[in-house]
Amino acid sequence: MLGKIRSQLISKGPSLLKLPLKMTPFAIQRQVLEQLLSWQFRESVKEGELDFLEGKWLKVEVSDLNLVWFISLQNGILVVRSDEQADVHVCAAANDLILIAARKEDPDTLFFQRRLVIEGDTELGLYVKNLMDAFELENMPTPLRFALLQLADFIKAAQQDEDTESKSSVVVSC
Repeated sequence: MLGKIRSQLISKGPSLLKLPLKMTPFAIQRQVLEQLLSWQFRESVKEGELDFLEGKWLKVEVSDLNLVWFISLQNGILVVRSDEQADVHVCAAANDLILIAARKEDPDTLFFQRRLVIEGDTELGLYVKNLMDAFELENMPTPLRFALLQLADFIKAAQQDEDTESKSSVVVSC
């Protein structure tokens, strides 16, 4: 019973967030994302680990939430825009992106299961995938890290519940 409720929450959760997120003005989305990105990647930017993004645009699409952001490094600062010409496109469902960020799923595994799509400039896509692999939770503010890990554990448990009920695979359509 608990497993079924958890599975329904995880499968329907993104659709419940879709409308409020769609109604959130892009200026607020941008401000929140730029702040989170600057916190998370402060050291990486300082050490030049994100120089591959300088003047390039990464399109990030959360397929089940209909959210799209374009991210670039401009003069050493991570910026977010609503529309640019993408050099590389990364797309996945919200739950899968949460699992990647919490280091509960490997981007390569999701890529080969077609739950993570990376298209465009191959070299840039490889850098982005490696960045996902190297995501450091320790750089995240403690309350945010705790919430992310709890949510990822909840998602993972729900997926395991679903796996025991049926062996189905979700393919992302981007």
